[in-house]
Amino acid sequence: MHFQAASWGSYAAPRSAAVGDPLERIERLASENAVVIFSVSTCCMCHAIKRLFCGMGVNPTVHELDEDPRGKDLERALMRLLGTPSVVPVVFIGGKLVGTMDRVMACHINGTLVPLLKEAGALWL
Repeated sequence: MHFQAASWGSYAAPRSAAVGDPLERIERLASENAVVIFSVSTCCMCHAIKRLFCGMGVNPTVHELDEDPRGKDLERALMRLLGTPSVVPVVFIGGKLVGTMDRVMACHINGTLVPLLKEAGALWL
């Protein structure tokens, strides 16, 4: 179930009934929408990345790990996936891992972010 959030696109409500391997859950969630952000609601970098996408006209699906009953499991799985202790925000575009804030900003600066978004169907212009 997705709820329209004021400025972040869609918000995916936590599903406590979802069971299984956290990495499989991440893969499933990441592939359900064109742009998926794993975030923590109090993180300033997460706020900045959500603002970047919304400012570009992209409607990301945001999974707030601190509001998900299994968010800590997802956070640990993201740490394993990225090989780093600092995880959020983590961005997937077109079901593919882009990375954390530094990777997304590098793509934005070098001009590769917009083509990724267009290819995923998240941006039309």
